[in-house]
Amino acid sequence: MTTATAQIGTGERSAVRYGSIARGRKRTLYWSYFFLILFVIFFLMPPVYMFITSLKTSAEIGAVTNPWWVYHPTLQNYIDLLSQAQFLTFFKNSALVAVIVVSVTMVVSIMAAFSLARMKFWGSGTLATGVFLTYLIPESLLFIPLFKIFAFIHDLTGIELINHWWVLVFLYPTLTVPFCTWIMIGYFASIPKELDEAALIDGAGYIQILTRVFIPVALPGIIAATIFCFTVSWANFLYPLAFTTSADQLVLPVGIVTTLIKGDVYNWGQIMTGALLGAAPPLIIYAFLMDYYIAGLTAGATKG
Repeated sequence: MTTATAQIGTGERSAVRYGSIARGRKRTLYWSYFFLILFVIFFLMPPVYMFITSLKTSAEIGAVTNPWWVYHPTLQNYIDLLSQAQFLTFFKNSALVAVIVVSVTMVVSIMAAFSLARMKFWGSGTLATGVFLTYLIPESLLFIPLFKIFAFIHDLTGIELINHWWVLVFLYPTLTVPFCTWIMIGYFASIPKELDEAALIDGAGYIQILTRVFIPVALPGIIAATIFCFTVSWANFLYPLAFTTSADQLVLPVGIVTTLIKGDVYNWGQIMTGALLGAAPPLIIYAFLMDYYIAGLTAGATKG
């Protein structure tokens, strides 16, 4: 009887403990969903409101009505904006800048990261840290020295670098190259050294090791760096605002603000429409490559 009673008591305590753990997990799950819902509401409210506003006429936007409801939906803002040659010029300039900057950045970053991660030399660790620290310098502190450099180049050679969309191709890599190089250093360092040692034994050179071994293996990290680079070069606002002024040289973020805001008159319908259309390319890229982006950011955090 004593043994049976002890077994029953042990079973009851196990059941109570299991029930307590189950209730704790259920409570944690409820709180997780609660904060997830808050997160979704907080971050989705702005784009949802932008989309609602883009479907309204100027008269309805200015009317004292429920701002979260469209009483007379219209696509006129989209039609007007997409039929403007000026808006298409902004879009073309942004696309050219983004494609060129991404290409230049990835070539420089991959080669620099491979050199710093695998071709060890005196000061390589300090140089790698310095590359990342340059990214931490705010761009608001850099555009004034850059103005001085452009003025010096103009006085020396007569070449005018201000007010050309292609000048952004030289400016944006100061933002994209350091961070992309840092991402790729961490990713290349996580690749087992046995791979490149085996390639060296087989007679491969460093360029062959990079192109035939590291790039295929590090593809998620390269995609993550490419997405970051494209987002920065597509959405940057300060540099194009400071270095371009003519309407035919503006990129999309600055062009929307400068052309659709005239004095104290805000064309909110077209502003919201332009912002949504401008956000579409990065959104599409993130939607299709999000898994690679997350894998590329997390895989370089640890070394294999």
